Amino acid sequence: MISGLDIRTAGRRQIVVLLLFLLVQTLGAVSLVADVTGDLLEDPGSPQFLFEAFVAATLVLGAVFGAFALNRTVQLLRAQDRALAVAQGALSDVIHRQFQTWTLTPAERDVGLLALKGLDVAEIAELRGAAQGTVRAQLTRIYQKAGVSGRAQFAAFFVEDLLGAGVPTAPTG
Repeated sequence: MISGLDIRTAGRRQIVVLLLFLLVQTLGAVSLVADVTGDLLEDPGSPQFLFEAFVAATLVLGAVFGAFALNRTVQLLRAQDRALAVAQGALSDVIHRQFQTWTLTPAERDVGLLALKGLDVAEIAELRGAAQGTVRAQLTRIYQKAGVSGRAQFAAFFVEDLLGAGVPTAPTG
């Protein structure tokens, strides 16, 4: 499973790579433009000058487009960060409201959240300083109150809301 942190890290790496590429390209363009400017004074009609001028113009355009791409990437990553924060907050609100609807006790809420995060019974028991049997009993009560048969259905209850219309089925016939 890819976490928000993994996505942000990959996005930052992408920005750094684009920035380095843009820097190298800009340095190359500046160097070539300086060379072309010197050649302009010597022999502006030579094939070498025309070729170098074309390459310099291409590098400058590439640097400009690279700057736009970098700016767009930064804007996109910021928008994704905001959307992810909203989604995480919204899901958290949905979970807490549903826990209230099911009238889970504070201990059951804690256990339910830890179960949704993917921790197993032993890990939940260790974190809560409780016996594994106690955690199993709490999970059983949570599943009964939620009207589900186990952990997979419990998690699916919340994932269904995220998926909206759900998974389309193949037409029969």
